[in-house]
Amino acid sequence: MCEFLVVFRSRAQALDCAARLRQGGIRAAAVSTPQETGAGCGLSVRIGAFDFAQARRVISGCGYGALFGYFRVERQCGRTFLTRVG
Repeated sequence: MCEFLVVFRSRAQALDCAARLRQGGIRAAAVSTPQETGAGCGLSVRIGAFDFAQARRVISGCGYGALFGYFRVERQCGRTFLTRVG
């Protein structure tokens, strides 16, 4: 299973992003940020792989100054792997 995290340095911007994506018809949820990202904010936005390209276009037009980056999340054999993709 693959999904993506949009990691922010601001809780307010993470919540705003999740709300904007949902308003645009994209399934998004605010979730705890894994420590492995190194961001430290505590909240990220989880997006399915199918919606990632559209979500990224929406996010790029919002001008979020606290955007830390995008991470691919893969779960295999009970382990979770994070890879930075942007």
